[in-house]
Amino acid sequence: MAILYALVARGSVVLAEFSGTSTNASTISRQILEKIPGDSDTHVSYSQDRYIFHVKRTDGLTVLCMADETAARRMPFAFLEDIHQRFVRTYGRAVHSAQAYGMNDEFSRVLSQQMEYYSNDPNADRINRLKGEMSQVRNVMIENIDKVLERGDRLELLVDKTANMQGNTFRFRKQARRFRSTVWWRNVKLTVALIFLVLVVIYVVLAFVCHGLALPSCLK
Repeated sequence: MAILYALVARGSVVLAEFSGTSTNASTISRQILEKIPGDSDTHVSYSQDRYIFHVKRTDGLTVLCMADETAARRMPFAFLEDIHQRFVRTYGRAVHSAQAYGMNDEFSRVLSQQMEYYSNDPNADRINRLKGEMSQVRNVMIENIDKVLERGDRLELLVDKTANMQGNTFRFRKQARRFRSTVWWRNVKLTVALIFLVLVVIYVVLAFVCHGLALPSCLK
């Protein structure tokens, strides 16, 4: 899974979060929330090891995700934009007064679904390509996490690779089943076409034979 963790927060108050694997990304994300400078809207990315924390803050609402470095920038920020719009559309003004984890029961499922979609569905990237890269994303520089967290404060990022491997295995099996299903239907269609062709040939042969048998009686 390219996107492994995501949260939505107001300031440093986390309103909803979801993790697709066993990781301490939640703790590191809270450190990032507390250290992001200023109150203005921003798009920033911080790298740690082979993972990148992408942050989008708009109108006081912060959406953050941790993704594998192979996910680049376009897809994670498209995910963050999608999550921001869904969250604001769902909760409106309640966002400004909600308690910590006030939306977690409901919205964590949305985070899970959209993480899965943006990580694994090829259509997600196709749609993003059609829309074009967001202008803000083009200017986002990926900085080392030491830029926002001092070395003494920075925790080692722990990610359960076994869980990722299990997820990859599950997706491989799903793709294999889909492939087998496609091949099966293709074989069924081919068999039906061959049967139809054989029936047509038999019909033509029988028609020719019957026509040949009927011809002498006509000559009489």
